[in-house]
Amino acid sequence: MKPSHATVIILDYGSQYTQLIARRVRELGVYSFILPGDASLERIQGYSPRAVILSGGPNSVYDEGAPDLPRGFVEWQRETRTPVLGVCYGMQLLAHRLGGKVEKAQVREYGRMGVLPEAGARILAGSPRLFQAWMSHGDETRALPPGFRVAGKSESGGLTAMENPEAALYALQFHPEVTHTEGGKDILRHFVLELAGIRPDWDMGELAEEQVQKIREKVGPTAHVICA
Repeated sequence: MKPSHATVIILDYGSQYTQLIARRVRELGVYSFILPGDASLERIQGYSPRAVILSGGPNSVYDEGAPDLPRGFVEWQRETRTPVLGVCYGMQLLAHRLGGKVEKAQVREYGRMGVLPEAGARILAGSPRLFQAWMSHGDETRALPPGFRVAGKSESGGLTAMENPEAALYALQFHPEVTHTEGGKDILRHFVLELAGIRPDWDMGELAEEQVQKIREKVGPTAHVICA
């Protein structure tokens, strides 16, 4: 069923913070919905998303059976220019699938680390010249995909953000959704409201009413429902 509100789809690749990404987007007054990372492109298109966020996850892109982008996703995004934000594993997946190079990091980055935005970076516009962000990864992007540019680096020199604004593709190696990242909410706000151009049209208070209506439509007016 096509949502009645502008929707951000979050593809879940196993991150413990996926639900938090959805919450942060909803706090902006924008409806978000989580789908499994292996959801079909047809299912994603059914929501007419105004933007897509690729969550983090525990895998390496080189693991056997590692989560991948849905079949046809790259071509669909290229045709529609739907804004995409890759987070952590989502960034590595974009780099890997679009012609960049991902390698095992010489030093695993875990915990708070300083990030230095590049001048003119769109995804980090408005961020301080140096801010602390939450890292959790063993692989890193070593070569950018064609058309991308560096948007930020860590204090240790690792690539922490990349972007291709012309293609509406952005990626962060750190987690903007957690409170450990300074200004992380502002980065998500900038992506959703400015870069994706979504106007807030949803209120958290509508959630219960909408869910009750969906249940009534599904089970009918006389059926009993148990909700755990």
